Amino acid sequence: MFRTMSLLRALIGTSRMVRHAPRLAAALTPDDDVLLDAPDGRLAPALVAAALDDPEPAAKLLATTRDAAEWEERDRYVTRLSAFAYRRDGWLEHWLSAAPHDPDALLVTAQLAVRRAWESPARAERLRELGPLIEAAAEAAPRDPVPWRLALDHARGTHAGHTVFEALWEQAVRRAPHHYGSHVAALKYLSAQWYGSHRECFDFAEQAAEDALPGSLAQALPVRAAFAQLLAAPGREHGVRAGRIDAAADRALALSAEYPAGALWPAEVRNLLVRVLVERGRWHDALAEFGRIGPQASTFPWTLVAEDPLHGFLEARARTVREAARRIPLGAAAGPAA
Repeated sequence: MFRTMSLLRALIGTSRMVRHAPRLAAALTPDDDVLLDAPDGRLAPALVAAALDDPEPAAKLLATTRDAAEWEERDRYVTRLSAFAYRRDGWLEHWLSAAPHDPDALLVTAQLAVRRAWESPARAERLRELGPLIEAAAEAAPRDPVPWRLALDHARGTHAGHTVFEALWEQAVRRAPHHYGSHVAALKYLSAQWYGSHRECFDFAEQAAEDALPGSLAQALPVRAAFAQLLAAPGREHGVRAGRIDAAADRALALSAEYPAGALWPAEVRNLLVRVLVERGRWHDALAEFGRIGPQASTFPWTLVAEDPLHGFLEARARTVREAARRIPLGAAAGPAA
């Protein structure tokens, strides 16, 4: 009897999937139109020029963000420009040779050097050598929190103790109390993978989200803590309850709903959120979030769960369509309400 009922449920689920999945998938961005880490309208010209070994647009872009105290945008652009320089750095060398004390050139150079050091087998030793470079970037732009975010990443990789971490954290938040990048760097340091615990990580993330400004990406910090726990191997310390993870996802869903579908600014947070929703089996929420993501896939978090991040994104989306379709009654409409 039990075997018969199991077979019947499987047949019903398959029938639902066959009926509803094509319509659910048709409402999403086609696979071929999905982009990975698409640049915005300000960054794209700088990347094109860098490909031609011209650093001037990148220099103007970063100078603008520094003068206008656009710290979130500045952090994002520095990260993207250093990622480009990782494979093609002639334009950056040209920029630095022409303006060796330029705070923006120093910052991109420091970001690139830290990334390369992190990938070295002698990571801690290589990172320690970069201390003066990070200090120079911080001294060149005293108001800028981004060098201090970089210093927090540097501290984590050099096994700095909590006293050093807290001193760097104080410098970062003094310049920008709600800077998302600095909070992410601190969250990594406090994670169970490094020098804290899942509970410590969640406590920090939830307090930061409570203190965050309306619409701030910092409100998604708890879902980042949730993702860190879901990635971790089960063990003695693996103890944050599932309800706390779902509450983090709910908070991030509310944040995502404040932004237009397909927007670039919240794309990485939305990609992170949808990964957590998939892990929690919240298929209809995940399907709605894939709709909000539209064509904007991001390397993080998919690079942590798949060799090809774009393929990982598309596979998770296809699975979400199938699982959501299985849960829609055969006679129901396959729209968002269903």
